[in-house]
Amino acid sequence: MSTPASKGFTVLIPARMASSRLPNKPIADIAGTPMVVRVAQRALLSQASRVVVAADDQRIVQACRAHGIEALLTRQDHVSGSDRLAEACQLLGLPDDAVVVNVQGDEPVIPPALINEVARLLTDRPDASMSTAAHAISSLEEFTNPNVVKVVMDARQMALYFSRAPIPWWRDGQSGSSFKALPNPAPLRHIGIYGYRAGFLALFPKLPPAPVETMESLEQLRAMWHGHRIAVHVTDEAPGPGVDTPEDLERVRKLLAN
Repeated sequence: MSTPASKGFTVLIPARMASSRLPNKPIADIAGTPMVVRVAQRALLSQASRVVVAADDQRIVQACRAHGIEALLTRQDHVSGSDRLAEACQLLGLPDDAVVVNVQGDEPVIPPALINEVARLLTDRPDASMSTAAHAISSLEEFTNPNVVKVVMDARQMALYFSRAPIPWWRDGQSGSSFKALPNPAPLRHIGIYGYRAGFLALFPKLPPAPVETMESLEQLRAMWHGHRIAVHVTDEAPGPGVDTPEDLERVRKLLAN
């Protein structure tokens, strides 16, 4: 059972119409409902006091409002989702200490309990600027896949590093040029959900990009590069599938149709 989260947190869902692999992704139909609306409906099952979609296109705003979902229009020239969230916090007038959970707009089956845990963790850890989540990797294929982001934590469950590389590197676990088994304890796959305080979201886009962020193409490394800590909640179960490609969309359509 989920531990009670801090009351009063806000879920923000950034939604961008342009997508190279799946055009018009936020309003893609899933069993009669636009995908971003399904994400918001899942978030509304959490303990959040407010769920808002931060969109870059009026069509997303209209689709949300047609289904009773709060949405606001943000600028189209943001280079990242965190920039969009920073503008949304400003438009909503959130105080600096407000807890905001960033739920990606392509996670239509995200567990509401996971949202609660990410919010709770940030509330419980005042020494952290951000919170996020991870789960144990169970296959060598995932461990060595550069599209699967891994995270290594310290004893207090603060992130030490995020990477597309297989970390921690098991020195004695190789056979030839490949791993023969997973490390023990199991490595952790990062889940792309984040908790922030609104004041940090206002600061984050002003931080210079980090060299390691550019190399790994992982925005969270910018925060760590500048000395900010990221607390990690480890969940027992992997969240449901996200949607990045037309094949992913068909998989989720079948899942929800059943």
